[in-house]
Amino acid sequence: MIFGLVQILFFQSLGELVSKSVLPTLPGPVIGLILLLGWLVLRKGINSDLAIVADGFSQYLGLLFVPAAVGVVLYLPQLRENALAIICALVGSVILTIGSSAVVVRFLHAKLDRDE
Repeated sequence: MIFGLVQILFFQSLGELVSKSVLPTLPGPVIGLILLLGWLVLRKGINSDLAIVADGFSQYLGLLFVPAAVGVVLYLPQLRENALAIICALVGSVILTIGSSAVVVRFLHAKLDRDE
């Protein structure tokens, strides 16, 4: 379990380092997640220590929504003023996410078909 936590912290630190030196426009944790994903793809699997830590984190994922809910209540007047822009941004991002996910799934499905 400690090894899984060390892996997560290592890739987050590596992402912060890349963010500060090479890609300052992207957040370090996002770069770290991309690097971790690339590492797991190269290894073709997840080790048991990392899976245990990930399962433990996912059990408490709901707690991350508490600060967001407080922020919504705190900035409710500004949200009402900009409701149309926010709704357009949300709908547009959902459409782009679904479209890009479909492209990735098609690519991976075609790659799996070629491998078999």
